[in-house]
Amino acid sequence: MYSKEKIYGFLQETLVSLFEIAPDAITPDANLYEDLDIDSIDAVDLTVKLKEFTGRRIQPSDFKQVRTVQDVVDAVFDLLNRPEEAEALTEASET
Repeated sequence: MYSKEKIYGFLQETLVSLFEIAPDAITPDANLYEDLDIDSIDAVDLTVKLKEFTGRRIQPSDFKQVRTVQDVVDAVFDLLNRPEEAEALTEASET
């Protein structure tokens, strides 16, 4: 199980390596779109990295309300703490 601190650390490293964002610009309250200049294509790339990190399928609905770095951390934490059965039911209801 990953702690929020470990998720934040992974996210920070990923934002620096993928998008060349200065580490000091990445704070919990930094807005992904306005402060860090993440666009929709970047968001897809980030989602792919988060899927690799979590080993879980990420649904668009999981990140619908994500706006800040902390929102991403919280969404990933919730995803990792959701039982696999609940994830399967969510996927089935969306099809």
